[in-house]
Amino acid sequence: MGGSHKKEEEPRARARVVFVTGPIIVGAGPSGLATSACLSEQRVPSLILERSDCIASLWQQRTYDRLKLHLPKRFCELPFMGFPDNFPKYPSKQQFISYMQDYAAHFSITPIFNQEVRKAEYDDKSGLWRVDTQDSAEYYSKWLIVATGENAEPLIPEIQGIDSFHGPVIHTSVYTSGSSFQNHKVLVVGCGNSGMEVSLDLCKHNATPHLVVRNSVHVLPREVFGFSTFGIAMALLKWLPLRLVDKLLLIMANFTLGNTERLGLRRPKTGPIELKNATGKTPVLDVGALSLIRSGKIKVMDGVKEITGKGAKFVDGQEREFDSMILATGYKSNVPVWLKDCEFFAADGMPRTPFPNGWKGEKGLYAVGFTRRGILGTSSDAMKIAADIAGDNNRRTIPDQDIPCYGKTTTSS
Repeated sequence: MGGSHKKEEEPRARARVVFVTGPIIVGAGPSGLATSACLSEQRVPSLILERSDCIASLWQQRTYDRLKLHLPKRFCELPFMGFPDNFPKYPSKQQFISYMQDYAAHFSITPIFNQEVRKAEYDDKSGLWRVDTQDSAEYYSKWLIVATGENAEPLIPEIQGIDSFHGPVIHTSVYTSGSSFQNHKVLVVGCGNSGMEVSLDLCKHNATPHLVVRNSVHVLPREVFGFSTFGIAMALLKWLPLRLVDKLLLIMANFTLGNTERLGLRRPKTGPIELKNATGKTPVLDVGALSLIRSGKIKVMDGVKEITGKGAKFVDGQEREFDSMILATGYKSNVPVWLKDCEFFAADGMPRTPFPNGWKGEKGLYAVGFTRRGILGTSSDAMKIAADIAGDNNRRTIPDQDIPCYGKTTTSS
């Protein structure tokens, strides 16, 4: 009578267990760096886990070469350290990266790199957060700070027929410059700031971009008479109601840019700041693309109905052939993938509680970089979190109306 011999199980890999005396911060982008610095100012140590091999990986690895800050540098500073005086009003990508590297060095922030968080959950028995990474490490802390932000993963839309297209299809997260698209007819899907700037960059490399404008969009001048439109809005919001400020912005935009609807760019019924605060949809700050739309060098197209082998069919009945396609469709949060059994975040990876109260959850859980209000919103959250953890009842808070739209180691077997 035959039998089967059960194969002996291989011993499980020994896990590295780390008990962190301060908070665990997931993410070494601007949000994670700002929070770590604020904690440092409160004399609270912290540990940053970063999945990539560098700080600010979105900026270093997923942005195009010509990128500059859309807002003046004074609105993009992290807490307790401004930009160098010799930096221009709108720093370049490399300048911003340099600033963040100097920031990390100044506050002695040393993230642990190549630590992708696979799972984080609260352990009721110990009263600690457990964070598991891809190399079998287990980190425990009383506090968990989610700093992966709104832009953790590229957002890839489902478009009928896109797999049948014969040419390259890329997301802007891997686009560096238009040099690879010379003399190409390029379909750019998405008309936000990235879509507009990529189209502008393509023109400078003798490509012919066709910009898909499916929905309405606010286009504002970056500056009016030498003053930042954003700065004007922030100043006005200190004295006037939001909707009145929106009306004034649109008057300035129409005066400076003209009627954008004639170019196929319909404006939403909701004002630009109100829309940004409610939905996170950022107005486009024009840096030159609008003039190329007027001249016909950038073609504005209606929504895509279907992608074909050689091009695309559009909802208005047109059909065009293209050599390449670029998806300027933005990013999304990845929190639901790794943060388990947590009601604080919704299915879209954003805090359920809206700004300005979306920074603090229960049982030592915090969120930073989810305000939909840029780096000033991030700075506000970072300072609140640090003060809360430090137990400072007299902490300084940033007025919400000034925030713009826009340890010990062991091993176990």
